[in-house]
Amino acid sequence: MIIKRLELDFFRNYAHLEADFDPRVNLIYGDNAQGKTNLLEAVSYLSAARSHRARYDKEMIMLDVNSAFIRGEVFSRNRDFNIEAHLFRGRGRQLCSNGVRLKTAGELAGILNTVLFCPEDLSLIRAGAAERRKFLDGAICQLRPRYAQALAEYNRLYDHKTRILRDWPENPSLLQTLDDFNLRMAQTGAIVIHYRAHFIKRLREHAPAIHADFSGGREGLKLNYDTVSTVNDPKLPPRELLPLLLAHQEKHRQAEIDSRQCLSGPHKDDLAVSVGGHPAKTYASQGQTRTAALSLKLAQREIFQEETGEWPVLLLDDVLSELDSRRQSFVLNRIRGGQVFITCCEEEKLEGLEGGRAFHIQNGGLI
Repeated sequence: MIIKRLELDFFRNYAHLEADFDPRVNLIYGDNAQGKTNLLEAVSYLSAARSHRARYDKEMIMLDVNSAFIRGEVFSRNRDFNIEAHLFRGRGRQLCSNGVRLKTAGELAGILNTVLFCPEDLSLIRAGAAERRKFLDGAICQLRPRYAQALAEYNRLYDHKTRILRDWPENPSLLQTLDDFNLRMAQTGAIVIHYRAHFIKRLREHAPAIHADFSGGREGLKLNYDTVSTVNDPKLPPRELLPLLLAHQEKHRQAEIDSRQCLSGPHKDDLAVSVGGHPAKTYASQGQTRTAALSLKLAQREIFQEETGEWPVLLLDDVLSELDSRRQSFVLNRIRGGQVFITCCEEEKLEGLEGGRAFHIQNGGLI
C-alpha cells in the first residue's frame, strides 16, 4: 500500500497543500508546531476516518472556516484509488472512494491501512483500559468491516442504555425497554469480543518475539485478554458467546439499576500487558514502556501484511529521536519494506535510512 499524493484544504493549519510522496521513505522535518503531526494525522484519517488526536471532526477544520478537505491518491490491491474526506462544522462528514460516496467508514477497510506510532502512545501501556481498547478497535476496524459496523452499533446501544439507567428514577417506565437493549447489546457485544480475541491471538504470535529482539531477550512480554467474567474462551463463535453475555447481564442487572451505570459488556474489556512477569501499567520503566508499546505497533504492522499481502503505511511521529542508536537501528531494520513517514525536528541523516524524499514543513506549508 502506497499513498502517492496528498491534497489538503483548510485541514488544521494547512490552508492548502499538495505533496507527492516516495514509495519508500518520506522524512518530514521542521520546527515544533509547524504541522508535521497534522500531515500524518491526515494520512491516518484516510485509512479509517478517525483521528488519534481529535474526538470530533470539527476539531480538524481550520479556525474561522466551515469545512476541510483531504484527498489521497493510493495504490493498493494492484490498482489506484482516490480517497476523499470532506469534513464539515454542524453536519456529518462525506467519504468517497473513486468518486463513489461511502455509507460507512468501514468501507475504507483494506484500501489504505496505516500504523501510527507517536510519543502519546506510551499511554497504550500506562493509561487505563480505554486506551488499549482504542488500539484494538483501530487496528481491527481497518481489517474487518463487519467489526467496524458491530462496534458502531454497540456504542450506539451503550449510549442509549446509559441514558435509560441514568434517567429511570425520574421516568420508571424506561426500565421496560432495558431487556430489549440488553439483548441487542449482547448480540453485537458477542461479535466485538470474538474479533478482539482473534486479533489478540495474532498479537501474541508476533509481539513477544519483536519485544525479545528489541530488548535483547532480557524481559518477556505477555498479553492477556480480560473480558466478561462468564466468558472462558472469547474466541468462540458469537452465537456461543451470546448466552454467556446474557448470563453476565442478568447477574448484574440489579447492580446496574441501583448504580445507574452500565456494568456488563465489552466496553469494559482490557488488553493486559505484562513485562518480565509484572503488570506493565504499574511497574514498567520509561524504556520498558516505550519498548512494549513499539512492539505492539510493529506486531500490528506485521499482522496487516500477513492479512493483506501488502505492508501498511507506517507513520512514525517524532519517535526515533527518543531512541538510542541500537534501538533506532532495530526499528529501521524492522520497517524495511513498505512505505514509511518519519517526522523529526531537523533534517538529520538517520543511520541505516537511505533514499526517499525529505519535506520541510513551515507554517502549514512546504518550503
